[in-house]
Amino acid sequence: MSSSSQNAESWISLFCSLVGHEYFAEVSEDFIEDDFNLTGLQSQVSMYKEALEMILDVEPETDYSGEDDDEDDDEDPSELNSDDSKRRDEEWYRQRAEQRRAARVARDYSAIESSAEMLYGLIHQRFITSRQGIQQMLEKYEIGHFGTCPRVHCRGAKVLPVGCSDIPGQDTVKLFCPACLDVYAPPNSRFQTVDGAFFGTTFGCLFFMTFPELDVAGTRKADPPLNAGQQPEQQPQKTQQASEAINGVAAHNLAPGLGKGNIFEPRIYGFRVSELARTGPRMKWLRQKPERLDELDEVAIWEQSRPVEEMEQDAEEDVDVQDEEEGELEDEEEEDVADEEEDEQGVEGENVDDGSGRGKKARLRANGAPVGA
Repeated sequence: MSSSSQNAESWISLFCSLVGHEYFAEVSEDFIEDDFNLTGLQSQVSMYKEALEMILDVEPETDYSGEDDDEDDDEDPSELNSDDSKRRDEEWYRQRAEQRRAARVARDYSAIESSAEMLYGLIHQRFITSRQGIQQMLEKYEIGHFGTCPRVHCRGAKVLPVGCSDIPGQDTVKLFCPACLDVYAPPNSRFQTVDGAFFGTTFGCLFFMTFPELDVAGTRKADPPLNAGQQPEQQPQKTQQASEAINGVAAHNLAPGLGKGNIFEPRIYGFRVSELARTGPRMKWLRQKPERLDELDEVAIWEQSRPVEEMEQDAEEDVDVQDEEEGELEDEEEEDVADEEEDEQGVEGENVDDGSGRGKKARLRANGAPVGA
């Protein structure tokens, strides 16, 4: 972008405002200018330098000025008759240089722009996993910028753009639903041209680990139960689970769109279709979830499944290890005390000298030196 248009919109803003690029976050220039954040990208993107200059709105370096200087140096000043001829020659060289530059720009602009889009996408994959980038995506997620899950039983749970591969050209961007833990194709075809590698496979899981307090359940109300008397019994259970954590995840955020009551059951005249039928339901286990979420607490289950004798044995081993460590510390302290006493005795031996030379001879013997007459 030319530097003359100071009020013009930046390349990053223009790129993110294009149709189909609504999922992108605007990467800050400070993040791009940090060489550490661009490590390894130079080998993945052709015309890397030109693409980076285009992203940062830096005026590209011209390669025609040097040629003009060389041509001017080759001329013999004696051949120029007047100042007018000099001005004409300079104007001719300037026009020729502008023509070469225009031809080069027209030829390379499309290639540089394609490389710039690829480079920005790979930088974007890293940016949204940083503190600043993930905060931008949180703001978009909270207002429902990415849309909702198309699955009915997720009840309008908000989705997040993710990629199924970190390698460009493998697959397009997908939408991850935290309620049913599945991915879906975007509803609009304009997103089918966005590479999934521009979001990566890390962002989705890292996002919900960074913000565990988010309520990922849908906002639409569930269908009323067949028996109205069951509602008072289920409500306290949900309140109790909301304060629990299973494997580090809040219980109310653990796949709220799955489990009993959230699986479609095909029926014919009120009768359920058998799974053995040709058109019956298949693999319902993919949508199942235990009624008691504490069954998913792997740590608690492992502790409960261990025999009492094994637990007592581990406790005894821990005590033995602790005793050994304490014994080693005591031995080290005793050795330190003994070393200090030896040092003190050595100092006293140096100070003792009764005139017969016995103190000096003792010091020489201790150092291994020969004792003279």
